[in-house]
Amino acid sequence: MPSHSPQKLHSRRLSNGLPQYSFAAQEKRPRQQPAFSWLVPVIITLPGRQPRTLKCWVINPFALARCGRKRACLLMTCLVLFALYFTFALTQRFGTKEKRWPRPPFVGHPPTLVFRRDDLAKIWLWEIASGHYPSRQPIPLELGLKFIPDNPSLPPRKRPPLAIAYEASPNSLPTNGFGPKRIYLDIQSEYDNIAYPPRPVSGSIADFDIVMEHCDFSQRKFVRDCLEVLRNGAGLDNGKRLRRGNMDDWKYIFLEANGTKPAPIAPREIVSEGSLTSSYFESPDSSGLTKKPGAPWEPPLMLSTSVPVRSHSRLSTPCDADYPRVFHMFWAGPFTDKPYMALLSFLYTQNCGLHDHDSHEHACRPQFWMWINPGPAASVPNPSATEDMFNELKSNPWASPFLHPRFKNVIRFKLWNTTEQLDGIPELKDEWRSLETLFNSGGRVINVPNKDSHAVSPKESDTETARLSMRHEHDDPIHRTGSKSSASYDRLSVILSDMARFILCHRFGGIYLDADTIILRDWEEVWGWKGAFAYRWSRLERYNTAVLHLNKGSALGTFLFRTALKNDLDFHPITVSRYLKEAYLEGLLLRLPDALFDPAWLNTEYLQRDRPLSLTFQKFFDTPMANSAAPQALGFDGFFKGAYSYHFHNFWWKPFDPSRNWPDLGPRFEAGELKAKSSPKVKASLEEGDRRDLDWSTVLKRTFESYIRGERPNMYGEWIKW
Repeated sequence: MPSHSPQKLHSRRLSNGLPQYSFAAQEKRPRQQPAFSWLVPVIITLPGRQPRTLKCWVINPFALARCGRKRACLLMTCLVLFALYFTFALTQRFGTKEKRWPRPPFVGHPPTLVFRRDDLAKIWLWEIASGHYPSRQPIPLELGLKFIPDNPSLPPRKRPPLAIAYEASPNSLPTNGFGPKRIYLDIQSEYDNIAYPPRPVSGSIADFDIVMEHCDFSQRKFVRDCLEVLRNGAGLDNGKRLRRGNMDDWKYIFLEANGTKPAPIAPREIVSEGSLTSSYFESPDSSGLTKKPGAPWEPPLMLSTSVPVRSHSRLSTPCDADYPRVFHMFWAGPFTDKPYMALLSFLYTQNCGLHDHDSHEHACRPQFWMWINPGPAASVPNPSATEDMFNELKSNPWASPFLHPRFKNVIRFKLWNTTEQLDGIPELKDEWRSLETLFNSGGRVINVPNKDSHAVSPKESDTETARLSMRHEHDDPIHRTGSKSSASYDRLSVILSDMARFILCHRFGGIYLDADTIILRDWEEVWGWKGAFAYRWSRLERYNTAVLHLNKGSALGTFLFRTALKNDLDFHPITVSRYLKEAYLEGLLLRLPDALFDPAWLNTEYLQRDRPLSLTFQKFFDTPMANSAAPQALGFDGFFKGAYSYHFHNFWWKPFDPSRNWPDLGPRFEAGELKAKSSPKVKASLEEGDRRDLDWSTVLKRTFESYIRGERPNMYGEWIKW
């Protein structure tokens, strides 16, 4: 019998997959080692008159020996640590007064909350009593309210609110409406002016609860369907309405009926109402809330008297002083065609009175406040900053037309002073100077060095090195003024604008718009809705504050500023979303669908591809050849009709009209036009001639300019009168 080498003692497999052994001893060797199962049954006897047994499967510790001694010890250690943490978590959850799960410091973002539950309830009640919650959505039970609050901005219900709450959800807490009744309007063009849509009725109000039913992306609603509802309910289809089914639920604009106001009903206790009773009612005011680590609770909140609620029919003047109609916009650096377009769209769409010199009409004229930060975001204005700002605006061809006396009471340029603005916020003025920096965006802090660290010594001031150093200094991120390209983005000004929008709305009231926004229709019914709002961050359940409405001196604003102060003054939209979510205040800042103010965003992020909208941000400035016939054929009337505005998301360096990149506003503003044409880039575009196919951005710019020149009416058929 031939001898076998050691290499041939291993098992071999046949073609059928079965092993083949050289010796019988080799075949029996695996059976000599005891094999333990990973799980073993454990019998537990349940007590009772008829005892029962329960079989539970647990981990067999002896099975760890199959992994080897070192691995077995490591696995056993991990299991013991997990058991200890799980036991500690259960103890914290059910064995203490706090009753909350411990949050590991390395998981997600740290909590931001600094207000107790009773203060959060005060904020809700103040906003509701001031008429800032005209919504039928329920109030979070986590507030611990023991009664149904009266809501002066909602009409009375035909049925008790508590019964309606039980039908909708056993854990919902509605409000008791006692405001004026609502008359929903069927708005259509008049027979003698069928070519243009009618202006919104003065004092009309948008019911955003109805808008949410047709436009909420989280409920699988499409942007194109939302835009149809918006333009149909507002009469923007101007005689081109096609026969559809029943469209009564598309009516989202209403007027408040005249008549006596119902008296408020005495608050009713709900603690004894079964499922509406919450464990928060008997718990301490901090139970169930996750406080910011290392930060003390805010002292008891002292709020002013709530704002008196008055319907439009009871006002002595068309404008309500408590709710000013002011658009705010923040701009840093030289004035360009971007804020120029925002102002033109404002004049083209809003009821500014430019078509009539009579100022006694029964309509409230909105205003546009353009806030100018003349230098870098971290700079301090000099004493003559205001005078210098207006001198620069007069010499700038893009800005000088809006200094014309005809726009005196419509457009106002204002100097932004960070120190003055922060001192104007009562919640910040005594503490903001103790912060290390004002530039915090989403937890990313940018420290601005002292001015002396960049000073150039006298010995090198005349050298080439000093000149190159100063040139580099003006282009570094700290000293930039405006975004000239995608590579030189002015990040500090963007962070400053995140804070500026909240300051302006809290100090003066009104609505803030990002500078890359174009207004597409009259906002009359938006002004009538007294609640605070922003819009949704595309597919995410977060806020985008590119459009922001806060009421002047509101309790919600107090919460936001005090919370931001304890979180290093971070006003990034995603951080603000965390502030409100952790405090159960999201209902007070309504998160409207982005279709209303940013209709191209979902499609840009490759969503709703089964029923898409063809336009994206890049195509707005560079319309593809295959679609380049649409802008000229459809014009302004075919550009996202129904949406209130369009947000093109930056692209500061892309001109709206490459072949005619100057303010083309007619003989009245010829001096600025000639100055703009003297630029080398503009001269080169003049030599090339006009483009045959116009982009969407170009069509909108030339449409707005033709209205200012008096060659066409605005979108509502009104001609400007000089």
